[in-house]
Amino acid sequence: LFYGVQTLRQLLPHSIENPATYARKLNVPTGYIFDRPRFQWRGLMLDVSRHFLPPADVKRFIDAMAFYKLNRLHLHLSDDQGWRIEIKSRPNLTAVGGSTKVGGGAGGFYTQDEYRDLVAYAAQRFITIIPEIDMPAHTNAALASIPELNCDGVAPPLYTGIAVGFSALCVDSASVLPFVQDVVREIAALTPGDYFHIGGDEVMKLTHAQYISFIESVQQVVNANGKRMIGWGEISPAALTPNTIVQNWKKDSSFVHAARGGKVIMSPSAKAYLDMKYDSATILGLRWAGLVEVKTSYDWDPAAFIPGVAESSILGVEGPLWSETLVKREDYELMAFPRLIALAETGWSRQTSRDWNDFRVRLAAHAKRMAAMGINFYRSPQIDWQH
Repeated sequence: LFYGVQTLRQLLPHSIENPATYARKLNVPTGYIFDRPRFQWRGLMLDVSRHFLPPADVKRFIDAMAFYKLNRLHLHLSDDQGWRIEIKSRPNLTAVGGSTKVGGGAGGFYTQDEYRDLVAYAAQRFITIIPEIDMPAHTNAALASIPELNCDGVAPPLYTGIAVGFSALCVDSASVLPFVQDVVREIAALTPGDYFHIGGDEVMKLTHAQYISFIESVQQVVNANGKRMIGWGEISPAALTPNTIVQNWKKDSSFVHAARGGKVIMSPSAKAYLDMKYDSATILGLRWAGLVEVKTSYDWDPAAFIPGVAESSILGVEGPLWSETLVKREDYELMAFPRLIALAETGWSRQTSRDWNDFRVRLAAHAKRMAAMGINFYRSPQIDWQH
């Protein structure tokens, strides 16, 4: 019913998105619409660690997600540059680790009450929040907050750059597993959804054996707290249960997990990463995965992207929005829109009913509605916005 209302809303004049028109009465012709989503998982990831997004800005994204029938909000809550959620048993994580951001300056974090409020706000719009605590790498904010997580017992300085791969928990230390248990327990208790994302990507300072052992231990912790573990594609070689979910973002071993009966979330960086520059003139964003114009983000089939990962193994699609270069809400929106709309259609519509030339015409007509909704979107030269 909720998604049916969104369909009806999209068929009404764009002016209804302006609050001044909310009292207007409109007559709508009767008819039938038969529709259903292709994939169960249709998501957006917000990186609030490199730069912090206040709750009100996250809610604006939740509202937009609901309008485009997206149903999973993945919050990247920790990284080298910031720890963004209150852990009552480990207060230094936010007191120290939450104090800064990329480039320096004040950081920020969500109190547990603020996080609960976001979870409830999303749930009212049929969106499940997935918390991510990235480990064992991407952990400098935690290492700077809790010295015993470091092998030498010395906290490193806070980090405000954008390099990756230099940090790692001291996984052989007796202090690390209790830390993981505390964090997972508190966040799981705040999150009624079925999922907990443990990151697991870009680990360069551990041996393969250390890494695999750590991932398998964390899987037990997550499962013991009643959640399904999700991790980036690098976790695939571990002894994962079929209940665990792998999120593909680059060439990896996702097919290994699919072969054992597990599910895969498709987030290939060259198609789905919303922080990639649109073109060489784009001021914001990065380009290590290439330039990703709107057509590039639309024109692909998740079920034909990875050999060995068939549609039956794909849980859905998700667009990660990393924030190394994004400072304020308008920055996040400019990189997300209209590519997030393309991803939403990829996740909802059957491949045989999707056509770029048709989409670009509909997207041009949709510009007035995005403007009425107050979304700061990119005017791609691939779209005839005057159409």
